Amino acid sequence: MIKHFFAAITGNVVSLLGTLLIVISLLLIGALLVMQGMGFEGGAYLGIITFVVLPMAFLGGLILVPVGLWWRKRRDAKLAATGQPSGHLPVFDLNHERTRGVLIGFVALAIPVLALAAGLTFKAVHYMDSDEFCGMACHKVMEPEYTAYQRSPHSKVGCAGCHIGAGAEWFVKAKISGSWQLIAVAFDLYPRPIKTPVHSLRPATGTCEQCHWPSKFVGDRLKVRTHYAEDEQNTEMKTALMVKVGGSAAGKSHGIHWHVDPNHTIRYLADPSRETIYEVELNDPETGGKKVFKAEEAAPAGSEWRTMDCIDCHNRPSHIYRSPQFEIDLALEEGRIDRTLPYIKREGVRIVTEKEYASHAEARAGISAAVKAFYAENYPDLADSPAVEQAGKALGDAYAWNNFPHMKVTCTRTTSGTRIHRAVSAATTTSTRPPTAKRSARSAAPATTSWRMKRAIPRCCRN
Repeated sequence: MIKHFFAAITGNVVSLLGTLLIVISLLLIGALLVMQGMGFEGGAYLGIITFVVLPMAFLGGLILVPVGLWWRKRRDAKLAATGQPSGHLPVFDLNHERTRGVLIGFVALAIPVLALAAGLTFKAVHYMDSDEFCGMACHKVMEPEYTAYQRSPHSKVGCAGCHIGAGAEWFVKAKISGSWQLIAVAFDLYPRPIKTPVHSLRPATGTCEQCHWPSKFVGDRLKVRTHYAEDEQNTEMKTALMVKVGGSAAGKSHGIHWHVDPNHTIRYLADPSRETIYEVELNDPETGGKKVFKAEEAAPAGSEWRTMDCIDCHNRPSHIYRSPQFEIDLALEEGRIDRTLPYIKREGVRIVTEKEYASHAEARAGISAAVKAFYAENYPDLADSPAVEQAGKALGDAYAWNNFPHMKVTCTRTTSGTRIHRAVSAATTTSTRPPTAKRSARSAAPATTSWRMKRAIPRCCRN
C-alpha cells in the first residue's frame, strides 16, 4: 500500500515536484529549528526562511500533489479513450549530445539567476528594515512620527530596533502587519491621525531593556534646563532638577523606578485607549501581598488588563512633540533666534499658536510675515534686519516640526497658556501612578485605595 502510494505521488511531474517541496522544506525546517535550539543565532533573515519561506514551500507542495494526481487521472482517461499508451514522466536520454547541452545550459543559467534572486530578496528585506523606508516610503502617513524621531534622543537607533527588536518571531509579525499597512496606504484607508496606543507593540523586555536594563540606571541625576522669560529682554533663567531616578540596587528598590524591581508586578485595568485607568493592582511575590487601587466608577465593557511596561510611562521615547515654549527656548539657547530681539519669546509663542494653517508652506510664510509685522509696528528699525528674518524661519520650523494638518495633528493654545496637541480619536499611553489617593467608600479591603486618573500629557505629545 505504501509502495503504491509513493508511486502515485511521484508518478507525474506535478506531484513529483510537490513531493520534493514537502520533503525538502520539512528537512530544512527541522534542521534550522534544531540549530536554533542549540543556540545558533542566524538573525531575522534566517527567521524569514524558517518561518515564512519554507512553510510556504511546504504548503505549495501539499497543493501540487493532489493537483498532479487529478491531472494524471484526467490525462490517462483521455489517452485510454484514443488507445494511446500513457507515460507519466518525461524521459531525458543523456546519451544524446543535444540533451546534455540543453541540461548544461539550463544549470549554467539557473545558478546566476537564483543567486541574483536571492541577493535581491535579501536587499529588499533589508531595505524594508531601514529608517528611510519606514519614514519616507509612506511619507504623508509617517511624516509626523519620522520628523519627531529625527530630533529625538533615539535618532541613531533604527526604527526596527525599537519597533521589532531581535529574533525572528517579532520580525515575521511585523512584516505580516506591515502588509496590511502597505495596502492601507495604497488605497488611502489609514486613519488620520494614526491611532494610539499600538496594541501589538512588542513588550519592552525585548526592545527597551536591550539597552536600558533596570540595574544600569540607578541613583539620582542632575538636570539643568534653560528657560527664557516673556519680557522685553527675554531674560534667561535656569532650572536645576535633581531627578531621583532610583531603581533596584542591593536588593532594594527606591525612587521613581521602584516599580522596575523584579519582585514587584503591577497591572492596571483601563479603557482601550488607556486614557482612563479604573484599577491598579500591585503584587509582591516575595511577601504574597497585594495592594489594589480602584476608581469609584466601575470599568466599562471593553476595558483591558495590562501589565505595566516601560512604554506606559515613557510613552514618547522617540516620537516627541514639543510645546512652542520648549521649541522657542531651545531656539534661543542654540542661537537660531537672536536673544536681543525684544519680546521675541512672548511674541513667538503668540504667533505660533494663534492660527492654524493648511500646510507647512503656508505656515512658514504666515509666521514670517507676522513676526515682521510685529517689529514693523513696534520696532521699525529692526523690521528688515537679518535677525527678524531668521527668527521668522526658526518659528516656522517650530510649527512645522510639531503640526501636520494633512494628518489632523494640530496645536491650540489653552487658557492656561500651555499648548497641547489636538487630534481626532487619538490618544497616547498613560502612566499608572495615581496623582492622588483617597480611601474608597466602595472597598472593604484596607489596602484598597480609590482614585480616578486621566492621563497627563507630557511635552505636548498628545496626537
